[in-house]
Amino acid sequence: MLVVNMMNNRLCGMTLGGLLLIIIFNGCASPQRRLKHAREHAFISYWPPPAQSEGLRLAVKDNIDMKGRVTSAGSEYLAKHNPPAARDAACLALARERNVQIVGKTNLTEFAVTVSGENVYFGTPRSRLDGKGDVIPGGSSSGSAVAVATRMADVAFGSDTGGSIRVPAACNGVYGLKTTFGLVSTKGVFPISPKHLDTVGPLARNISDLAQGMDLLERGFAGKYREAVADKPRARHITIGRLYVSGTDAAIDKAIDDELTAKHFKIVKLSKDFETKWHQAEKDGKVVALGDAWLNDQQYAHQKGVSLLTKLVLANGELDYHFGYKEAVKRKAAWQRELRAVFKQVDFIAMPTLKSLPPKMPYWGSDVIFELHVFGMQNTLPVNFAGNPALAIPISMPPTKKTIPVTSLQLVGPRLSEAALLNAGRLIELKN
Repeated sequence: MLVVNMMNNRLCGMTLGGLLLIIIFNGCASPQRRLKHAREHAFISYWPPPAQSEGLRLAVKDNIDMKGRVTSAGSEYLAKHNPPAARDAACLALARERNVQIVGKTNLTEFAVTVSGENVYFGTPRSRLDGKGDVIPGGSSSGSAVAVATRMADVAFGSDTGGSIRVPAACNGVYGLKTTFGLVSTKGVFPISPKHLDTVGPLARNISDLAQGMDLLERGFAGKYREAVADKPRARHITIGRLYVSGTDAAIDKAIDDELTAKHFKIVKLSKDFETKWHQAEKDGKVVALGDAWLNDQQYAHQKGVSLLTKLVLANGELDYHFGYKEAVKRKAAWQRELRAVFKQVDFIAMPTLKSLPPKMPYWGSDVIFELHVFGMQNTLPVNFAGNPALAIPISMPPTKKTIPVTSLQLVGPRLSEAALLNAGRLIELKN
């Protein structure tokens, strides 16, 4: 009855959250397949480096084309029907030029469109954030985050349309950088929203490795990073606008405030009016993300081997594309202007990457309420809607009885401020 009522509501202007209940409820109906693949690791394909190799180990999300390899995008259908890629994605050019050791293609949620990190067909990567492997890995770049967290790779490339690098980074206690829209080519990357939201960026265990990963995506980045460190070598040189998002765990807000204060950043509290505009950008970003998912991937909507969950995401995207997409896109410029105005006053904006600590994956796998809960935890999509870069940074939680020792701070910067963001991350990473 719940699903029937929601379907009726969607036809009369149903919210995205309501539709997600339908999507997730129908998409989690394969317990036997889930159990069969439950212990699969972070990689869809893994190629261990030579025993004596000391070079950087790079993992690549399997929605990024690699010449001679099938790009699965986390999908059974594509794994079985896609031919091997004829050429590398453009974002691999520097890694190839420098003969970087690529150690494998990492796992992800199907077509990169769901949020907990569960993949029924390939198996769900296991986060070790709680020391037990019980918490969610986060989606969609789940395998990339787990690969670096478990030291199977030094750097992993992921993609981020609405939070797909930063959320897994938060769920695994690692760093993740969402790059400025358009800075890194997405040619050869499985599309969701290539004209509005899609980006490629690195994940790593520390800022030094993250900077090396970014230097494989943007030629000359290492020099820009050195300049940023020299320009603002201390936190007191940096002003941060603190955004408080309603619904956030008070302990997470306190952990972030304590960290920023301890490092001596200049802090400016942002207004409630800005928070209201943030929430509107989040709503608009969701409409654009889903509308573009349908626009670019509708050819898979009726294919056998594509999960029902993904098919329903695409179906909802068709509705959003016809009923709200154009209006949302029109509001994008106003949101970008709003951010530019804020960045005349502050260097970065700070808020939690997630409103709550990553929850445990239910024993039976994801279900309706659980997946909707995870979706509502994210503070990431307004950044994609604007096209700005953002960095997810692990932050220690105060000692409590909780089993998860870290949360995640998200720093949002002006366009093309990746080097400055990593410098700020470096300052936070330093021991007090």
